[in-house]
Amino acid sequence: MLIGVPKEIKNHEYRIGLTPAAVREYVAHGHQVMVEQNGGLAIGFTNEDYEQAGATIVADAKEIFTKAEMIIKVKEPQPHECEQLREGQILYTYLHLAPDPVQTELLAKAGVTAIAYETVTDRNGGLPLLAPMSEVAGRMSIQAGAHNLEKANGGSGTLLGGVPGVAPAKVLVIGGGVVGTQAAKMAVGMGADVTILDRSLPRLRQLDDIFGGRVKTIYSTVDAIDVFSREADLVIGAVLIPGAAAPKLLTREHLQNMKPGSVVVDVAIDQGGCFETSKATTHQDPTYVVEDVIHYCVANMPGGVARTSTIALNNATLPFGLALANKGLKAMADDPHLLNGLNMHKGKITYKAVHDDLGAQLGLDYQDPAEAIKA
Repeated sequence: MLIGVPKEIKNHEYRIGLTPAAVREYVAHGHQVMVEQNGGLAIGFTNEDYEQAGATIVADAKEIFTKAEMIIKVKEPQPHECEQLREGQILYTYLHLAPDPVQTELLAKAGVTAIAYETVTDRNGGLPLLAPMSEVAGRMSIQAGAHNLEKANGGSGTLLGGVPGVAPAKVLVIGGGVVGTQAAKMAVGMGADVTILDRSLPRLRQLDDIFGGRVKTIYSTVDAIDVFSREADLVIGAVLIPGAAAPKLLTREHLQNMKPGSVVVDVAIDQGGCFETSKATTHQDPTYVVEDVIHYCVANMPGGVARTSTIALNNATLPFGLALANKGLKAMADDPHLLNGLNMHKGKITYKAVHDDLGAQLGLDYQDPAEAIKA
């Protein structure tokens, strides 16, 4: 299969779909790989590195979109990239379609087979291609929160871990999944007073065991969010419903009752955000203020540590990508977990949560993914 890797073009996005090591794997399996010139240069992967791994370097993305049978990216395609995609081509990347009707409509028009990293599953019910970036984003959320709590950055001037004789900051983590767990690990490590809210009692028990009493685990209710957000210096939004738009759990009313200069970090922003006042920001302009509360809602947080993120992501995406390259659509017929990643095919939505959010709005039909790949 001819695989194409274009340079990412979102604001301050330096990750790349394949590392040179991953390219070498594809080539070893008999595939051809095209990489856009200087696609990985910002994170230390040179054109020579890719050529030595067996890739062909091309001057621009247009050639990749025109010729490649499978496009491997990191972030969702931007509108003019969507317009270059075509039926019969496989797109393998993060998509986050539910809060993005424009992208969904353009992918439907293109007829491309679009496989979303964030909805591929594993035998344990996890999301193996989302997990590494969730780990990165969860850890980064505490760094970002601590930085923005500094007075010079508009915050309340509170040190996350305090010092002897001064109480530490209070950190509220809404959601106890991968993001929430990693955020809590970082916050605990920095000496903060951490509370995790979640609606799964088994998960709360696991978290209690993981942290050995170093965090408070609370069942998530409207009342709990209200009570604990009032005292929080930093709130991390770490809620995920796979493939669907995130629920709005922290409202403007909650913000009005929070401390001036406190910080909220919405890691769920790729799925529309779990705070009522969230709107996507960039690494170039990462924050804004609502009700005297600093909002950090960068939609590609792991892009800030692009080298670590790219390597971690490739470790997870490589086996599924090789299966697609080796077998084409049959790879999904052979693997129900990869099939769960199929979000769009020949103009139809093939992921139920996306269709529930956007199908009626866009007038797009739903097709069962297993049936879709038979057609």
